Parts: sequence; structure tokens; C-alpha cells
Amino acid sequence: MSVDHRLLDLIACPQCKGPLFPCVQREALCCERCHLKFPIVDDIPVLLIDEAEHYEGKMP
Repeated sequence: MSVDHRLLDLIACPQCKGPLFPCVQREALCCERCHLKFPIVDDIPVLLIDEAEHYEGKMP
């Protein structure tokens, strides 16, 4: 899965409006500020707070 970098420039975390980056072998988008992980399903980021999980991995 590869999210286009142009898309990452346009979207932000729905909870804190922080920047998102690809994580977990590019199977999710993670927020730097609030450490939420949003899944990517069928190449589409699911930016719903109810679907997010807490992310404990290394931040960029």
C-alpha cells in the first residue's frame, strides 16, 4: 500500500489536526501529536476516530 505523498500534504488527524505519516509497514497512517493510528482499507485511509488505535511505535 502506498499513499500518495500529495494526499498526505492535504489531510490531517481528525482529532488534533496534526500531520499524518505512513506507519506499520504502510498499512496505516499515524499522527505525530496524539499518537493515533488510522487503518488503510482498500488503499483508502479511514480517518474515523472510532476506528483509530493508540500507536506506540517510533515517530519520524
